[in-house]
Amino acid sequence: MMKVAFIGLGVMGYPMAGFLKQAGHDVCVYNRTLAKAEKWQQQYQGRIALTPREAAQDAEIVFSCVGNDNDLRAVVLGEDGVLAGMKSGAILVDHTTASADIARELAATCAEQSKGFLDAPVSGGQAGAEKGVLTIMIGGDSAVFEKVRPVIDAYARCAELIGDVGSGQLAKMVNQICIAGAVQGLAEGIHFAKCADLDVNKVIDVISKGAAQSWQMENRHQAMIDNSYEFGFAVDWMRKDLAITLNEARHNKANLPVTAVVDQFYGEVQGMGGSRWDTASLHARLEKFTDK
Repeated sequence: MMKVAFIGLGVMGYPMAGFLKQAGHDVCVYNRTLAKAEKWQQQYQGRIALTPREAAQDAEIVFSCVGNDNDLRAVVLGEDGVLAGMKSGAILVDHTTASADIARELAATCAEQSKGFLDAPVSGGQAGAEKGVLTIMIGGDSAVFEKVRPVIDAYARCAELIGDVGSGQLAKMVNQICIAGAVQGLAEGIHFAKCADLDVNKVIDVISKGAAQSWQMENRHQAMIDNSYEFGFAVDWMRKDLAITLNEARHNKANLPVTAVVDQFYGEVQGMGGSRWDTASLHARLEKFTDK
Protein backbone atom coordinates (compact mmCIF):
# COMPACT_ATOMS: atom_id res chain seq x y z
CA MET A 1 0.00 0.00 0.00
CA MET A 2 1.09 3.57 -0.61
CA LYS A 3 1.24 6.90 1.15
CA VAL A 4 -1.03 9.21 -0.81
CA ALA A 5 -2.53 12.68 -0.48
CA PHE A 6 -5.82 13.94 -1.85
CA ILE A 7 -6.37 17.67 -2.43
CA GLY A 8 -9.99 18.78 -2.77
CA LEU A 9 -12.97 17.09 -1.13
CA GLY A 10 -15.85 18.22 -3.30
CA VAL A 11 -18.68 15.97 -4.46
CA MET A 12 -16.14 13.97 -6.50
CA GLY A 13 -13.00 14.11 -4.38
CA TYR A 14 -14.64 13.22 -1.08
CA PRO A 15 -15.72 9.68 -2.09
CA MET A 16 -12.64 9.14 -4.28
CA ALA A 17 -10.37 9.78 -1.29
CA GLY A 18 -12.60 7.48 0.73
CA PHE A 19 -12.12 4.61 -1.72
CA LEU A 20 -8.35 5.07 -1.50
CA LYS A 21 -8.54 4.71 2.29
CA GLN A 22 -10.83 1.69 2.04
CA ALA A 23 -8.32 0.09 -0.35
CA GLY A 24 -5.77 0.22 2.46
CA HIS A 25 -3.67 3.21 1.46
CA ASP A 26 -2.31 5.70 3.99
CA VAL A 27 -4.34 8.78 2.98
CA CYS A 28 -3.87 12.39 4.03
CA VAL A 29 -6.44 14.91 2.75
CA TYR A 30 -6.59 18.67 2.38
CA ASN A 31 -9.69 20.76 1.74
CA ARG A 32 -10.05 24.54 1.69
CA THR A 33 -12.96 24.23 4.14
CA LEU A 34 -11.50 22.46 7.17
CA ALA A 35 -14.88 21.22 8.40
CA LYS A 36 -15.25 19.09 5.27
CA ALA A 37 -11.85 17.51 5.88
CA GLU A 38 -12.75 16.82 9.51
CA LYS A 39 -15.98 15.15 8.41
CA TRP A 40 -14.01 12.96 5.98
CA GLN A 41 -11.52 12.08 8.70
CA GLN A 42 -14.29 11.02 11.05
CA GLN A 43 -15.91 8.87 8.37
CA TYR A 44 -12.79 7.21 6.96
CA GLN A 45 -10.24 7.44 9.79
CA GLY A 46 -7.62 9.03 7.58
CA ARG A 47 -5.33 11.99 8.22
CA ILE A 48 -5.93 15.68 7.48
CA ALA A 49 -3.53 18.52 6.70
CA LEU A 50 -3.93 22.28 7.03
CA THR A 51 -2.17 23.09 3.72
CA PRO A 52 -1.61 21.29 0.41
CA ARG A 53 2.12 21.41 1.15
CA GLU A 54 1.65 19.56 4.43
CA ALA A 55 -0.61 16.96 2.82
CA ALA A 56 1.94 16.27 0.06
CA GLN A 57 4.91 15.71 2.37
CA ASP A 58 6.11 12.08 2.22
CA ALA A 59 3.31 11.15 -0.24
CA GLU A 60 4.26 8.87 -3.11
CA ILE A 61 1.23 10.02 -5.11
CA VAL A 62 -0.70 13.27 -4.72
CA PHE A 63 -4.18 13.49 -6.21
CA SER A 64 -5.92 16.80 -6.87
CA CYS A 65 -9.54 17.46 -7.79
CA VAL A 66 -10.44 21.15 -7.57
CA GLY A 67 -12.53 23.65 -9.50
CA ASN A 68 -10.63 25.20 -12.39
CA ASP A 69 -7.22 26.33 -13.72
CA ASN A 70 -6.83 29.11 -11.15
CA ASP A 71 -7.75 26.82 -8.24
CA LEU A 72 -5.25 24.31 -9.54
CA ARG A 73 -2.42 26.83 -9.75
CA ALA A 74 -3.19 27.95 -6.19
CA VAL A 75 -3.08 24.48 -4.62
CA VAL A 76 -0.14 23.22 -6.69
CA LEU A 77 2.16 26.20 -7.32
CA GLY A 78 1.50 28.40 -4.28
CA GLU A 79 3.95 28.95 -1.44
CA ASP A 80 2.06 26.34 0.58
CA GLY A 81 1.19 24.34 -2.54
CA VAL A 82 1.60 20.69 -3.36
CA LEU A 83 4.92 21.02 -5.19
CA ALA A 84 6.50 22.75 -2.21
CA GLY A 85 5.85 19.61 -0.19
CA MET A 86 6.28 16.78 -2.71
CA LYS A 87 9.50 14.82 -2.62
CA SER A 88 11.58 14.04 -5.69
CA GLY A 89 10.18 11.03 -7.56
CA ALA A 90 6.62 11.52 -6.30
CA ILE A 91 3.74 11.79 -8.78
CA LEU A 92 0.98 14.39 -9.08
CA VAL A 93 -2.26 13.08 -10.59
CA ASP A 94 -4.71 15.84 -11.42
CA HIS A 95 -8.37 14.84 -11.68
CA THR A 96 -9.60 18.41 -12.18
CA THR A 97 -11.43 19.13 -15.45
CA ALA A 98 -9.21 21.95 -16.63
CA SER A 99 -7.46 23.19 -19.75
CA ALA A 100 -4.81 21.26 -21.63
CA ASP A 101 -2.59 24.33 -21.22
CA ILE A 102 -2.53 24.11 -17.42
CA ALA A 103 -1.79 20.37 -17.67
CA ARG A 104 1.27 21.08 -19.81
CA GLU A 105 2.34 23.92 -17.52
CA LEU A 106 2.19 21.74 -14.42
CA ALA A 107 3.87 18.83 -16.18
CA ALA A 108 6.80 21.04 -17.17
CA THR A 109 7.19 22.35 -13.63
CA CYS A 110 7.03 18.83 -12.20
CA ALA A 111 9.65 17.63 -14.67
CA GLU A 112 12.01 20.43 -13.60
CA GLN A 113 11.71 19.13 -10.04
CA SER A 114 12.05 15.41 -10.95
CA LYS A 115 8.38 14.76 -10.13
CA GLY A 116 5.87 12.91 -12.26
CA PHE A 117 2.60 14.30 -13.59
CA LEU A 118 -0.58 12.94 -15.16
CA ASP A 119 -3.65 14.91 -16.25
CA ALA A 120 -6.52 12.59 -15.45
CA PRO A 121 -10.01 14.16 -15.65
CA VAL A 122 -12.89 11.89 -14.76
CA SER A 123 -16.36 11.12 -16.09
CA GLY A 124 -19.27 9.48 -14.33
CA GLY A 125 -20.54 12.30 -12.14
CA GLN A 126 -21.24 12.28 -8.45
CA ALA A 127 -22.97 8.89 -8.66
CA GLY A 128 -19.94 7.36 -10.37
CA ALA A 129 -17.62 8.77 -7.73
CA GLU A 130 -19.79 7.48 -4.89
CA LYS A 131 -19.95 4.00 -6.44
CA GLY A 132 -16.26 3.91 -7.37
CA VAL A 133 -16.96 3.36 -11.08
CA LEU A 134 -15.47 6.45 -12.71
CA THR A 135 -14.03 6.59 -16.21
CA ILE A 136 -10.63 8.31 -16.30
CA MET A 137 -8.95 9.79 -19.38
CA ILE A 138 -5.22 10.21 -18.84
CA GLY A 139 -2.39 12.12 -20.44
CA GLY A 140 1.27 11.60 -19.61
CA ASP A 141 4.16 9.18 -19.60
CA SER A 142 3.28 5.48 -19.83
CA ALA A 143 5.75 4.45 -17.11
CA VAL A 144 4.24 6.97 -14.70
CA PHE A 145 0.76 5.77 -15.60
CA GLU A 146 1.66 2.14 -14.85
CA LYS A 147 2.83 3.14 -11.36
CA VAL A 148 -0.46 4.92 -10.68
CA ARG A 149 -2.90 2.51 -12.33
CA PRO A 150 -3.21 0.00 -9.44
CA VAL A 151 -3.99 2.86 -7.04
CA ILE A 152 -6.66 4.63 -9.08
CA ASP A 153 -8.35 1.29 -9.69
CA ALA A 154 -9.84 1.88 -6.22
CA TYR A 155 -12.40 4.26 -7.73
CA ALA A 156 -12.17 3.67 -11.49
CA ARG A 157 -14.15 1.34 -13.71
CA CYS A 158 -11.97 2.31 -16.67
CA ALA A 159 -8.67 4.20 -16.75
CA GLU A 160 -6.93 4.63 -20.10
CA LEU A 161 -3.78 6.44 -21.17
CA ILE A 162 -4.82 8.53 -24.17
CA GLY A 163 -1.47 10.06 -25.08
CA ASP A 164 0.98 12.75 -24.03
CA VAL A 165 0.32 15.32 -21.29
CA GLY A 166 -2.82 17.29 -22.11
CA SER A 167 -4.46 14.37 -23.91
CA GLY A 168 -6.57 13.51 -20.89
CA GLN A 169 -8.03 17.00 -20.78
CA LEU A 170 -8.64 17.01 -24.53
CA ALA A 171 -10.43 13.64 -24.27
CA LYS A 172 -12.60 15.04 -21.48
CA MET A 173 -13.57 17.88 -23.83
CA VAL A 174 -14.72 15.27 -26.36
CA ASN A 175 -16.73 13.67 -23.56
CA GLN A 176 -18.47 16.96 -22.73
CA ILE A 177 -19.18 17.71 -26.41
CA CYS A 178 -20.95 14.35 -26.73
CA ILE A 179 -22.87 14.83 -23.49
CA ALA A 180 -24.09 18.30 -24.46
CA GLY A 181 -25.70 17.05 -27.65
CA ALA A 182 -27.11 13.91 -26.05
CA VAL A 183 -28.78 15.78 -23.16
CA GLN A 184 -30.32 18.36 -25.49
CA GLY A 185 -31.63 15.63 -27.78
CA LEU A 186 -33.16 13.75 -24.85
CA ALA A 187 -34.71 16.96 -23.50
CA GLU A 188 -36.30 17.74 -26.85
CA GLY A 189 -37.59 14.18 -27.25
CA ILE A 190 -39.25 14.13 -23.83
CA HIS A 191 -40.62 17.64 -24.36
CA PHE A 192 -42.11 16.56 -27.70
CA ALA A 193 -43.67 13.46 -26.13
CA LYS A 194 -45.30 15.59 -23.43
CA CYS A 195 -46.67 18.04 -25.99
CA ALA A 196 -48.07 15.10 -27.98
CA ASP A 197 -49.84 13.80 -24.84
CA LEU A 198 -47.96 10.52 -24.94
CA ASP A 199 -47.24 8.35 -21.91
CA VAL A 200 -43.61 9.45 -21.67
CA ASN A 201 -42.50 6.58 -19.46
CA LYS A 202 -43.87 4.07 -21.96
CA VAL A 203 -42.16 5.88 -24.82
CA ILE A 204 -38.81 5.87 -23.04
CA ASP A 205 -39.23 2.22 -22.09
CA VAL A 206 -39.69 1.31 -25.75
CA ILE A 207 -37.11 3.54 -27.44
CA SER A 208 -34.44 2.79 -24.83
CA LYS A 209 -34.39 -0.74 -26.23
CA GLY A 210 -33.53 0.57 -29.69
CA ALA A 211 -31.04 2.84 -31.42
CA ALA A 212 -31.94 5.87 -29.27
CA GLN A 213 -30.64 4.21 -26.10
CA SER A 214 -27.93 6.12 -24.21
CA TRP A 215 -26.50 6.61 -20.73
CA GLN A 216 -28.23 9.98 -20.57
CA MET A 217 -31.58 8.40 -21.44
CA GLU A 218 -31.16 5.70 -18.84
CA ASN A 219 -30.02 8.02 -16.06
CA ARG A 220 -31.66 11.39 -16.78
CA HIS A 221 -35.05 10.74 -18.35
CA GLN A 222 -36.90 10.55 -15.03
CA ALA A 223 -35.50 13.89 -13.88
CA MET A 224 -36.87 15.48 -17.02
CA ILE A 225 -40.24 13.78 -16.72
CA ASP A 226 -40.55 14.85 -13.07
CA ASN A 227 -38.98 18.29 -13.62
CA SER A 228 -36.67 17.53 -10.69
CA TYR A 229 -33.08 18.71 -11.13
CA GLU A 230 -31.68 18.83 -7.62
CA PHE A 231 -28.91 16.28 -8.11
CA GLY A 232 -26.03 15.36 -10.37
CA PHE A 233 -23.58 17.52 -12.33
CA ALA A 234 -24.40 21.22 -11.91
CA VAL A 235 -25.05 23.59 -14.80
CA ASP A 236 -22.36 25.98 -13.53
CA TRP A 237 -19.76 23.24 -13.83
CA MET A 238 -20.97 22.15 -17.26
CA ARG A 239 -20.67 25.73 -18.51
CA LYS A 240 -17.15 25.89 -17.09
CA ASP A 241 -16.27 22.71 -19.00
CA LEU A 242 -17.90 23.91 -22.22
CA ALA A 243 -16.07 27.23 -21.99
CA ILE A 244 -12.76 25.35 -21.84
CA THR A 245 -13.87 23.18 -24.76
CA LEU A 246 -15.01 26.05 -26.97
CA ASN A 247 -11.81 27.96 -26.23
CA GLU A 248 -9.74 24.96 -27.28
CA ALA A 249 -11.86 24.64 -30.43
CA ARG A 250 -10.98 28.20 -31.39
CA HIS A 251 -7.32 27.21 -31.27
CA ASN A 252 -7.54 23.88 -33.10
CA LYS A 253 -10.16 25.14 -35.60
CA ALA A 254 -12.77 22.52 -34.64
CA ASN A 255 -16.32 23.40 -35.73
CA LEU A 256 -18.72 22.84 -32.81
CA PRO A 257 -22.05 24.47 -33.71
CA VAL A 258 -24.27 22.22 -31.56
CA THR A 259 -21.98 22.52 -28.54
CA ALA A 260 -21.95 26.30 -28.85
CA VAL A 261 -25.75 26.48 -29.02
CA VAL A 262 -26.22 24.11 -26.07
CA ASP A 263 -23.79 26.24 -24.06
CA GLN A 264 -26.05 29.23 -24.74
CA PHE A 265 -29.06 27.18 -23.65
CA TYR A 266 -27.32 26.43 -20.35
CA GLY A 267 -26.77 30.17 -19.99
CA GLU A 268 -30.53 30.60 -20.22
CA VAL A 269 -30.99 27.93 -17.54
CA GLN A 270 -28.65 29.92 -15.30
CA GLY A 271 -30.84 32.96 -15.97
CA MET A 272 -33.81 30.94 -14.74
CA GLY A 273 -32.05 30.42 -11.41
CA GLY A 274 -30.77 26.96 -12.35
CA SER A 275 -27.04 27.43 -11.80
CA ARG A 276 -26.93 24.49 -9.39
CA TRP A 277 -29.52 22.36 -11.18
CA ASP A 278 -28.48 19.13 -12.82
CA THR A 279 -27.55 19.31 -16.51
CA ALA A 280 -30.85 17.58 -17.36
CA SER A 281 -32.46 20.97 -16.71
CA LEU A 282 -32.16 21.73 -20.42
CA HIS A 283 -35.66 20.27 -20.40
CA ALA A 284 -36.81 22.96 -17.94
CA ARG A 285 -35.76 25.59 -20.46
CA LEU A 286 -37.93 24.00 -23.16
CA GLU A 287 -40.90 23.87 -20.81
CA LYS A 288 -40.45 27.52 -19.84
CA PHE A 289 -40.24 28.87 -23.36
CA THR A 290 -43.02 26.80 -24.92
CA ASP A 291 -46.23 28.56 -25.86
CA LYS A 292 -48.95 26.18 -24.71
